[in-house]
Amino acid sequence: MTDNANMISSSSEVILHFDLKLKDGSAVDSTRVNKKPAKLVMGDGSLSKNFEACLLGLSKGDRKSFEIAANDAFGMPNPDNIYHLDRSKFSAEQEISEGMIMGFSQPDGSELPGIIRAIAGQSVTVDFNHPLAGQDVIFDVEIVDVR
Repeated sequence: MTDNANMISSSSEVILHFDLKLKDGSAVDSTRVNKKPAKLVMGDGSLSKNFEACLLGLSKGDRKSFEIAANDAFGMPNPDNIYHLDRSKFSAEQEISEGMIMGFSQPDGSELPGIIRAIAGQSVTVDFNHPLAGQDVIFDVEIVDVR
């Protein structure tokens, strides 16, 4: 019988190990690499509602794997998030190449990551969609502790 005090609820603090993989098995992220579990507070916005929903009801010691469809994981790519910038927007000494991820300063001082998708003459195509947009993912979790 599971102790409800150790069951994840909508306000729990959770310590967990996770592996995030694409459907082809390629690793995207893992807490196991550094042998340091992640800590999160349910409802704090660090995970999407869909990822949090997978954790609800799990308890300390549970291991589970979830397949999450692209729409419920990181969403689908939005064509409005793809911009064509003039090469002059980048400093002359800044090397850029296709596939490179770089930070772009926003008016509020924050940085938004963008992926260089193409370079054609003086036009640089930058994709500001999440790198995993459009990808189904597999979320493997091991619950270390619930508070």
